[in-house]
Amino acid sequence: MRAYYSADRESFYRDSDSHILGELTRRHHHDVEAGQKQAWLKQVDLMRAALAEIGAFTLYFEFAIPRMGKRADAVVVIGKAIFVIEFKDGEARFTGAGIEQVEDYALDLKNFHAGSHDLSIFPVLVPTLATVSRDVQFELAFDHVARPFLLCPDDLGPVMQMIGSSYRAPSFDSAAWEASGYRPTPTIIQAATALYARHTVEEITRSDAGAINLTLTENAISRAIEACRTQRQKAICFITGVPGAGKTLAGLNIATRRSTRDDDEHATFLSGNGPLVDVLREALVRDHRTRTGSQRSAAERHVQAFIQNIHHFRDEYVHSNAVPSDHVVIFDEAQRAWNKRKAAAFMRQKRGLPDFDMSEPEFLLGFMDRHVDWCTIICLIGGGQEINDGEAGLSEWMAALKSRFPHWQVHTSDRIDHPDYDLNREARAFLASPRVTLSPDLHLGVSMRSFRAETLSAFISHIVNGDVEAARAAQSGLEHYPIVLTRDLGEARAWLRSKARGSERYGLVASSGALRLKAEGLNVKAAIEPANWFLNGRDDVRSSFYMEDVASEFDVQGLELDWTGVCWDADLRHDGVDWRSFKFKGTRWQSVNDRFWRLYLKNAYRVILTRARQGMVIFVPKGDDADPTRPRAFYDGTYKFLLQCGLRTIDER
Repeated sequence: MRAYYSADRESFYRDSDSHILGELTRRHHHDVEAGQKQAWLKQVDLMRAALAEIGAFTLYFEFAIPRMGKRADAVVVIGKAIFVIEFKDGEARFTGAGIEQVEDYALDLKNFHAGSHDLSIFPVLVPTLATVSRDVQFELAFDHVARPFLLCPDDLGPVMQMIGSSYRAPSFDSAAWEASGYRPTPTIIQAATALYARHTVEEITRSDAGAINLTLTENAISRAIEACRTQRQKAICFITGVPGAGKTLAGLNIATRRSTRDDDEHATFLSGNGPLVDVLREALVRDHRTRTGSQRSAAERHVQAFIQNIHHFRDEYVHSNAVPSDHVVIFDEAQRAWNKRKAAAFMRQKRGLPDFDMSEPEFLLGFMDRHVDWCTIICLIGGGQEINDGEAGLSEWMAALKSRFPHWQVHTSDRIDHPDYDLNREARAFLASPRVTLSPDLHLGVSMRSFRAETLSAFISHIVNGDVEAARAAQSGLEHYPIVLTRDLGEARAWLRSKARGSERYGLVASSGALRLKAEGLNVKAAIEPANWFLNGRDDVRSSFYMEDVASEFDVQGLELDWTGVCWDADLRHDGVDWRSFKFKGTRWQSVNDRFWRLYLKNAYRVILTRARQGMVIFVPKGDDADPTRPRAFYDGTYKFLLQCGLRTIDER
């Protein structure tokens, strides 16, 4: 059910309070406390009074907002006007949190509910003890979502009547509106929080090709796990996908589906991405405390068993021969596992193991191979995502499977040989062996990060590959996804502030090699605190909202913002013909000739250019000919190239 209770005018005034309360309670699916019942009855009374003079409407109580895993207190459809109402029972103040909450609900309907795309939506906050409304400003944004109305109960009816009279539509079909498709695309933080709170992936994601793809992938993985368990086999599964397609979401969904099982199919989600682990853990801890009222220490213990840092998980077994407790493990961003050189150096210097001579994929396969009966490894693979020296890529996994683990079955996406996954010749040959099963269901091909532009990843790929014509062609599909250029950082900040509404998050990102942005006041060497940067509010100087601390590709990989300011330095610069790569050392830029370092740098820009869900501004400094590390020539070529790719300046949009 979209809502716990719905009714037209005739039904609402005919139904008794006890009948409405019974419907709300029956569909709640959880124990209902006395305070909640009283709040519902109060809302019924307020809505009866508010709607008394309105001739035709459809009312919904507890209307689902799937992306957020929440429900709006009331939604009222009057003609072609949608009112989203949030009551604050027993409160008299209009709080910032309440304003943000109801605006988020309205934006959610506008962006993700098909029937609401062309309608005007009015968010309304009503503290039940308020006696005076704030100034009522009828102001619709470009997408016809109004600024929130802050009303006392007595003014709710007159305001809805005044606005509704302008939106009369006798032929409007509210039933069709209610039943129209809902296509939510949650952030990974929202998705992890909702999944951990026992929502299903079907409840919080869209129902089109992207969600169907996710379902097919999960079913394929479930079949592989079941085959391993029943036939006492060992298998590894490689899930590939375009940026933002939901690889991490798929992994979290598999883990949460099995996290409550008492049998040997319990799964653990592992990631070597430290910022991602820190942010998701902190988000889950905060949500767990809010939902349960538990102490922070108890919430942390509860969460830590669910999401773990892969390096900590590895270290637990490096000094012992113990068998892992989990038969199913999910490795996020498995292409970033370390090669033998980096793993050996780390183990020698940090763990006191001078004789360690394995790559990380080889070691991880080895300790899971300690199971005498069965196990399944699920590797989530991102193409073009290797951003650091020593990251092995997918070929290292194939080499380990071929040389040391011939008894393991391999299930992989049929897109695994795409150039983005950078397989070497030996790995490609291995894919042709009978041990390997190729499946289209293990590739997530629909980007769900940006609901405004599913072609964004292709556009960015063309930019970092230096293909102007292909970029211009792909840019034509981004009409609802603004990407603008500026050479003024203050202008970039102002643009981001003007675009974000509700709790929409914005921030500045840059490559970790962008050292001369320091002259612009941005120090990429100053480490951010990822959990605070991604989770804290506008009043916290450590948050992304302040736009003082800039996040690098290492901080944001696997995460996302609604709006980003991409700050482009001279480490990757276009000379009019192709991209050239540089590293700043001491007092000057040095040309980078190593193929892998050039790849890492391009991938760093690929990452920061695909973090925004709704739009971005790209800041290219003007440079300063008086500064030999920042002459204008280092930046002008990049700016001109981006213009040639079809991007416009802020003034032109």
